[in-house]
Amino acid sequence: MTTAGWDYSVDVLVVGSGNGGLTAALSCYEMGTRDVLVVEKSELVGGTSATSGGGVWVPCNRYAKAAGAQDSFDDAKQYLLSTTPKGAVPEEMVDAYLENGPKMVDFLHQRSDVRYVTLEHYPDYYTNVEGSRTGHRSMEPERFDSSLLGEDVKRLRPSHHMMRLFDRVYFTQVEAALLTVQGPGWIKLTLKLLASYFLDFAWLLKGHRVSRQICTGAAGVARLWYSVKKRDIPVWTNTTFVSLIDEGGKVVGAELRRGGETIRVQARKGVVLAAGGFEQNQAMREQYLPAPTNSAWSGGVSTNTGDAISEGQRLGAATRLMDGAWWCTTISVPGEPAPRLSIMEKSYPGSCVVNMKGLRFANESQNYMAFQQELYKVHSDDNPCSPMYLVFDARFRRDYIVGPLMTAQLKPDWTIPKSWFESKLVGKADSIRALAQQLGIDADNLEATVGKMNDYARTGKDLDFQRGDSAYDRYYGDARVTPNPCLGPIDEAPFYAIRIDAGDFGTQGGLATNPDAQVVREDGQVIEGLYAVGNCSAAVLPTYPGPGSTLGPSMTFAYQAAKKLTGFQD
Repeated sequence: MTTAGWDYSVDVLVVGSGNGGLTAALSCYEMGTRDVLVVEKSELVGGTSATSGGGVWVPCNRYAKAAGAQDSFDDAKQYLLSTTPKGAVPEEMVDAYLENGPKMVDFLHQRSDVRYVTLEHYPDYYTNVEGSRTGHRSMEPERFDSSLLGEDVKRLRPSHHMMRLFDRVYFTQVEAALLTVQGPGWIKLTLKLLASYFLDFAWLLKGHRVSRQICTGAAGVARLWYSVKKRDIPVWTNTTFVSLIDEGGKVVGAELRRGGETIRVQARKGVVLAAGGFEQNQAMREQYLPAPTNSAWSGGVSTNTGDAISEGQRLGAATRLMDGAWWCTTISVPGEPAPRLSIMEKSYPGSCVVNMKGLRFANESQNYMAFQQELYKVHSDDNPCSPMYLVFDARFRRDYIVGPLMTAQLKPDWTIPKSWFESKLVGKADSIRALAQQLGIDADNLEATVGKMNDYARTGKDLDFQRGDSAYDRYYGDARVTPNPCLGPIDEAPFYAIRIDAGDFGTQGGLATNPDAQVVREDGQVIEGLYAVGNCSAAVLPTYPGPGSTLGPSMTFAYQAAKKLTGFQD
């Protein structure tokens, strides 16, 4: 016992090992409070941060400025206020984020091995709104040599399998946009990536399955973890957060479960909750989220069951946005470890998404968050929009990667498992009507819908949902297709469809916090000693205004928490 009743004592206890948790630990250390412990429920470090695309949305960041990008606090704030429902987020939280996000990026760049690359051409998600930008607000992690982690590389959660060639070779977000559309230079890029993997004999001979050079979310986590390891900050994996320990309304520690034993850990300065949302807790989903909802459709990691949120609520914490998630349609493939996020394929020309009535209900090329919000607006028992099907033709199948179907060249029809057809995950027929009948879709409506799409492809104008009119729509379009890079004919047999569900990659509702990331009660009073960041705290950017709208605030408010915990002045 280090003190009466405690099995272990530290200054700061961090619960969760994603970008938010690791940023909090690293920042505390660099700000002078070095007795920090990070605990992680899983056997792997990284959480949903690692499986994500790794993007971090921070306007006016150092990497954008270095590239000569023109931006301002005022434009970014105007954009956020215009895209966030009134009253959904306290304005002071928006201000704190925009003011301190660039400072957080500078701090990590100057004091650690964290490095990012500005995304010059990745636009904000609502480019028709005043204050938006068509690039340079989001960053993605620089490639990272994972061998620097030593044996701990085996404890790093990898990026989502859809972000690796043949589930082995990492590629960046920029490379993903080229590979999936098979744009100019994609073959050369593919060969280069494969060569870098197969020629790395020293790495392969050690038995490693995935490439040494890692990208996206795993690279972001790895850079943070590498910096944490260099400072000897302990990270306990396979350690379950059980409950908070409070005295007189102040959080003074937590009860953990590790190695079959209960451990009481004192946190002399505070506890930082960074343990993710509740996407894998079906009971909480049904309590808070709109229907239809199913944890099986979620891309969030299996350990995100809302434990931290529930404990905060037990102590009287206020919550916000509990009915929201980071919505994204998903494709659930039998035998795969997690659903695939369906983002790019539904944007490409020569496809459309329909419900079981054979009708479109939204612009397929708009950002994934907005698309699913449109789904929930029109979904009802009389008009079910989940499941839905992406419908396309033989040309589309040749030209574009479609989730697990890849392309016709990479995965010929004869290699598609029979079970995929039997379960109606995939459909294939020589006519649109036969395809509809095979999948139970209204055949008359589907024929009419496809006919309209073919008309829109010729004119370049989607009269129903304005697909392809915005800069974001066109980012995942095909510039080789005219007059609209998001609209192409669906007229070459055979015809195909793949089922997609109303999924997510995490929930966005959680504990209410102030600009210092302190958890607050309904009356605005702080729960002393308790901080929350990431998806266990209420979102600051709930409409997902740009790529990286979860990791940006998670890291920024982790930095804010560290300043409050340590008294550091930036």
